Amino acid sequence: MSSSVHQLFNFIIIIIITFTTTTTTRVNSMPILFPETLKQNLFRKLKPTKSASLTQPYTTHYFPQVLDHFTFTPNSSKLFPQRYLINSTFWSSSSSPIFVYAGAEDDIKWLASNCGLFDIAPIFNALIVFIEHRFYGDSIPFGDTSIHNLGYFTSTQALADYAVLIRSLKHNLSAEAAPVVIFGASYGGMLAAWFRLKYPHIAMGALASSAPILQFDKIVPWTGFYDVVSQRYKDESMNCFEVIKGCWDELMSTNLSELSKIFRSCE
Repeated sequence: MSSSVHQLFNFIIIIIITFTTTTTTRVNSMPILFPETLKQNLFRKLKPTKSASLTQPYTTHYFPQVLDHFTFTPNSSKLFPQRYLINSTFWSSSSSPIFVYAGAEDDIKWLASNCGLFDIAPIFNALIVFIEHRFYGDSIPFGDTSIHNLGYFTSTQALADYAVLIRSLKHNLSAEAAPVVIFGASYGGMLAAWFRLKYPHIAMGALASSAPILQFDKIVPWTGFYDVVSQRYKDESMNCFEVIKGCWDELMSTNLSELSKIFRSCE
């Protein structure tokens, strides 16, 4: 095993090791739709540099993603362009790690500019891939988010999107041996952990930052986040905590339209 992979094991703080036999035949049988030019462009200059370009730290691509991975309705085989971003600045070989950021509830370019993958990728000579969540940014099936289209807007569909795209990307880059680690924060962190559970044959690990996955099965109290925030205020000033806590009673007893006028909130 290469030293970079050993480092990768040491780096992962939260790694989901639970295996599952649940797989999706549709995912494994999807056609490879990446253009050959992508592979040529990525391998043109593989020697890593000290830092990524500040003006354009990634290249933008679109993957023809299937609309519905789990049914066979007339619309299920339709395709929509799913946006993803790639940075190959630090990727040293086709067996080096691939760091995939699970897009969540925002434009993928905004998410890419607010994460730490560009800081750690040079350490592991990793390829960085940001995948946009369906129905956000440019990755909108049917071109709109009207309510009659939102039946395809689920986390299970999003996870299958990531699985199809990652497998196709590795195939087209001749990088089948490259270990994949999924990253995410908040909802994206939940997706990262769920991805590792559902698709362990695709991702060797997941780092789920600020992801309340344990609350779903009532393993930890749902008030956990608020308890931590409250404790921080208590540590600094018990009086400050009591004043803030008392404000909630005042707010709840006040007419909401009156509060809107006082704070000049948006419509």
